[in-house]
Amino acid sequence: MSSKHTLSKDTPGTLIPDGQPTTLPAGTTVIVTQTLGGSVTVRAGAGLCRIAREHVGHLEGFSPIEAGEQAAVAFSETAVWDALKTCYDPEIPVNIVDLGLVYDLSVEPTPTGGRQVEVKMTLTAPGCGMGPVIAEDARARIAALPGVESAKVHIVWDPAWTPQMISDDGRKVLGLE
Repeated sequence: MSSKHTLSKDTPGTLIPDGQPTTLPAGTTVIVTQTLGGSVTVRAGAGLCRIAREHVGHLEGFSPIEAGEQAAVAFSETAVWDALKTCYDPEIPVNIVDLGLVYDLSVEPTPTGGRQVEVKMTLTAPGCGMGPVIAEDARARIAALPGVESAKVHIVWDPAWTPQMISDDGRKVLGLE
């Protein structure tokens, strides 16, 4: 699925796997390696970088399929799970739910009639610098759902993630059947 593109503008990004912010200069040629959940993973030089959906337009000649855009739906726990399924680790082509990273989902009503949503999730490796980026992506997608007044995503380490936590659908995508 790789394709080469040139950046038309200086483009903010996040280095993978350390999670540090960076700016890719205008004119840089990058190779798109993954386009899931609206963001794009590119290879620039010898490293990988995640470009957020709001900056994908800087890739000349690139037309992303807007997978991951949320349709307006009534609030439900299912809608929260569906929103979480639009979040991806930028190195792995499986959403965070099917990857087995989401451990707990709690929905509580607020006094004003809205919802407070809290998620406990983990990462595939304790030192993953992309953890805060992935957690914020999940939080933002939950917060965008109608009726959500508060959304929090907590990164937890117990139990430790193992590949056995990957769902059957995730295993199919990764060719682990």
